[in-house]
Amino acid sequence: MDRLGTNSRLAEDVLIELDRDAGVSLHRQIEASIRASIRAGRLRAGASLPPSRTLAAGLGVSRGVVVEAYQQLVAEGYLASRSGGYTQVAASMPPAAAGIGSAASMAQPAANSADLRAGSRAGSRAGSRAGLRAGLRVDFGYGRTDVSQFPRAAWLRSVRTVLTTAPNDRFAYLDGRGVLELRQALCDYLNRVRGTLAVPGDVVVCNGYGQGISLLIQVLARRGARRIALEDPSSDDDARVLAGAAGLEVVGIPVGPDGVQVDALDAADADALVLTPSHQWPTGGVLSAAARAEVIRWARRRGAIVIEDDYDAEYRYDRSPVGAMQGLAPDHVVYCGTASKTLAPGLRLGWMVVPPQLVADVAAAKLLADRGSSVIDQLTFADFLGRGEFDRHLRRMRPVYRRRRDALLDALRTHLPELRPAGIAAGQHVVAWLPPGLDEAAVVAAAARHGLGIQGVGPFRIAGAGPGGLIFGYAILSESAIAEGVALLATAIREVRGS
Repeated sequence: MDRLGTNSRLAEDVLIELDRDAGVSLHRQIEASIRASIRAGRLRAGASLPPSRTLAAGLGVSRGVVVEAYQQLVAEGYLASRSGGYTQVAASMPPAAAGIGSAASMAQPAANSADLRAGSRAGSRAGSRAGLRAGLRVDFGYGRTDVSQFPRAAWLRSVRTVLTTAPNDRFAYLDGRGVLELRQALCDYLNRVRGTLAVPGDVVVCNGYGQGISLLIQVLARRGARRIALEDPSSDDDARVLAGAAGLEVVGIPVGPDGVQVDALDAADADALVLTPSHQWPTGGVLSAAARAEVIRWARRRGAIVIEDDYDAEYRYDRSPVGAMQGLAPDHVVYCGTASKTLAPGLRLGWMVVPPQLVADVAAAKLLADRGSSVIDQLTFADFLGRGEFDRHLRRMRPVYRRRRDALLDALRTHLPELRPAGIAAGQHVVAWLPPGLDEAAVVAAAARHGLGIQGVGPFRIAGAGPGGLIFGYAILSESAIAEGVALLATAIREVRGS
C-alpha cells in the first residue's frame, strides 16, 4: 500500500494506511500497517494504541474491523491486551521484529522510488499573532492558535507529577539535545502519528521553530553551505533574515497548486531547502508522493539538506494525510515541529529530528545559544504526551477549528462566490484567490478602512509575481465574527470595484 496515496485515511492517534480499492480486506490492511510500524520501530515496545472505537471512527470503519485486526496482532505477539481494554505494543517482539529500532537501523534511507512509495512559518513574525489589532472589528490575522483552549488542568497535573517525581539530576545542566524523557516521548508520538523514523539520540529540543531554524542555518553555514532555497511564496522571514546574516544567499522555488515545483530545484543550486510539504504555507498545497521522491533524489544528488516544517499537520479535517518526509530519508531531512499551533506559542517548545551527521553540531549550537530549554517545561510536556493528554487535546480541538473553517467557507460562498478558496482541508488558515483585475493591495487597504484586518499573499512572495490572494486566519474567531468579517470584506471589494 502507498503510504502517500490519496486513498489512505488517518486515525488521529496513529498513522494507518487504507486502500479501499486494493482488493484486500480492511482488517488485513490495518494489521499490515501496524505490524510494519512495529517492525520499523515507529511503534516501540510498550506504546499504547488508540481504543478500538477511536481508531475505527478515525479510519471510517466499523469497530469490529479494528477489533479483529487487534486480536490477530495479539495472537501473533505484536500486541498485548491490558486490563481495562487497553492495547499496547508487546514488551517482547516476535523474532521478525527483534532488534528493530536502533539508531543505525532507523537511519537507513529508502533506496529507490519503490521504497519511497512504501513508506513560514504559518505564524506571523509581527503583530498578526499578537492578538486582535487595535481598532479592528474583525481580524483575520494568520498564524494564531486559540490559547483560551489551553488544557490548563491537564497541564497542571503533569507539572505536579514532574515536581514530585523527577530525579534531582534532571534539574542540573543537561546536554544540548534536551531531556531524554521528552526526546523519547516525542519519538513515540511522531513515529506513531507522523510516520517519522526518529530515535531519541537524533532529537534536539529548542525554543520554537525560530530558534530551530537559526541553529540549523548556523550549522549549515559553518559546514560550507552557500545558498538556501525557500518556497515562493513563503512566510519564513526567520530563514530569510538569518540566512542573510550568516552570509547565505536566499533563492525562491515557485509553488504550484500541489506545493513546490520540483523541476526548478536543480537550477536553484541550493545546499538546503525549506519545505512545508504536508500543507504548504500559505497556499495549502500537499506535495505529492512523486514530488517528494524527486525532492529526496535531488537532496541525495547534491548532498543537500531538506528542512521539513511540519507546522500544522495535526489539524486535518477532510483530506487524507501523508506521513512526514523525514520517514523517507532521515539522513537528508530535518523534521521541525512545535507546540505553537497545537497548545500555545508562549510555551516556546519546539523540536527537531536531525540527520545523525548533524546532531552533534546542532546540539552544540543549542548549548552555546542558551544552555538548554527549561527542564521543567520539557519534563511536563513529556508527561503530558505520555499520559495521552496531547492526543485528547487535539481530538477536542479538531472539531472546534473545523466548525470555524466551515463558517468561513459558508460565508465566502454567500458573500464572495467569485473568490477561490484553497488549502481548506487542513490547518488554521485558508487562502482565497482573487479574480483577475481585482488588485490585492487595494482590497487589503479598503478592508482596513472598514475595520477588517486581512493580509494578502503578495508580501510573502520572494520573486514578487503571482496572482492576488487573501489569507484568512480563522483559529481564534467565533463563527459569528467570521461571518461579519466576510461581509465587511464584500463591502470593501464592492468599494474597490466601484472606484
